[in-house]
Amino acid sequence: MDLQFYNSLSRRKEKFIPLNPGQAGLYTCGPTVYNYPHIGNYRAYIFEDILRRTLKYFGLRVNQVMNLTDVDDKTIRDAAKEGLPLNQFTQRYKDAFFADLKTLRIEPAEHYPAATEHIPEMIDLVRKLLERKVAYQTEDGSVYFSISRYPKYGCLVNLDPQQLRSSGRVNHDEYDKESVSDFALWKAREPEDGDVWWDSPWGPGRPGWHLECSAMSMKYLGESFDIHTGGVDNMFPHHEDEIAQSEAATGRQFVRYWLHCAHLIVEGKKMSKSLGNFFTLRDLLDKNFSGRELRYVLLGTHYRQPLNFTFQGCRDAKAALERIDDFTERLRRCQDKSLEDNNQQFKSVIERAESDFRSALADDLNTAEALAALFNMIRDVNRLLDQNNISSQQSNKLLHLLSQFDSVLGVIEPDKKEPVPPEIERMARERQEARKQKDFARADSLRDQLTELGWMVEDTPEGPKLKRLV
Repeated sequence: MDLQFYNSLSRRKEKFIPLNPGQAGLYTCGPTVYNYPHIGNYRAYIFEDILRRTLKYFGLRVNQVMNLTDVDDKTIRDAAKEGLPLNQFTQRYKDAFFADLKTLRIEPAEHYPAATEHIPEMIDLVRKLLERKVAYQTEDGSVYFSISRYPKYGCLVNLDPQQLRSSGRVNHDEYDKESVSDFALWKAREPEDGDVWWDSPWGPGRPGWHLECSAMSMKYLGESFDIHTGGVDNMFPHHEDEIAQSEAATGRQFVRYWLHCAHLIVEGKKMSKSLGNFFTLRDLLDKNFSGRELRYVLLGTHYRQPLNFTFQGCRDAKAALERIDDFTERLRRCQDKSLEDNNQQFKSVIERAESDFRSALADDLNTAEALAALFNMIRDVNRLLDQNNISSQQSNKLLHLLSQFDSVLGVIEPDKKEPVPPEIERMARERQEARKQKDFARADSLRDQLTELGWMVEDTPEGPKLKRLV
């Protein structure tokens, strides 16, 4: 079964053939560390994590690079507002970002290069572009990339080279999505930069934002590598500029597969602070949603489809995860049964689940279909469990398969449960004894007391279970 990805460069699905057999080089656009990332950012990071995990699931060794943009207009501006040195200001948000990755169960990349630690590589790239006459220096010591000297400019977003005209120079890091302008590779030192500058052959200054990703990706992955990802908003100008400066410098194809995820909206509207629907991960954790639940929400929609984030969706995620947890518990409880492992119906269920799950991922990371394969299996196996028709060997096979699925999804393993206090366990036992004695008034009273203390008793065929109320 071949992996296929929708390549933004060719605008079609393509079979994934890595440059080096058995390996995959992956560059994922990381955060600009001037504030806490919002859930739209984490939609992209979850998509990139699913991509990483899927490549590994299909037997590839992954070398992933995720950059940390710790010098650009925003970081300099906000560090100055707080009166802090740039590195002290950005470290706060770097630390928060790595804590968020753990909360959302995002696997760590092999490399997290910070822009400020790779200035020599950026200067070297600018030097190459000047030597190849596709860049020019201005009187103030800035260096710009000339799009008119690079005929392939516009290949990613399908700009017509015949109609392409530069509208001038752009000195700031981000600019109007409709404009096509020469962009800054090296920005001469300005008063507002304060002490954020480095020496270069062209005078003191700092790199442009687009230059950073090209220099760092090629350092760790080579001049040509397999996959580059990001949000659709990064396609132009950022990724377009990366392609131009990288290929103009090396004469080689920069990236072979470009994958972009669609926007996230909140309750049907564009996320905006003015609308009160702008949420960081911390905002949502404060509303008592767990990282596991939020991860489930963010991976449940195919990455190329817009994701409508809703609080009802978070509640639905909680219910879906409880269904998974209940199923896993049922499997673990039936491990002592000694039925013969000769159930053809079971074999059919497990083979279909594994095939459907793998096919969904191979088809451009179709996580919605992968989840459907998981829940179809849960439904079918629950029927067999109801018939007392699962052996201990079969339950172990299922638990192993769930572990394999979770190596991609990252949501099946439950959070560590809060230990049940001895007093709560004692009350639950007393309630169960009252029910056996048919003292239902006493049993109901104990149940109400447990509810007031934040615990719910759920009566199941296997006996009562205690659950913490949120």
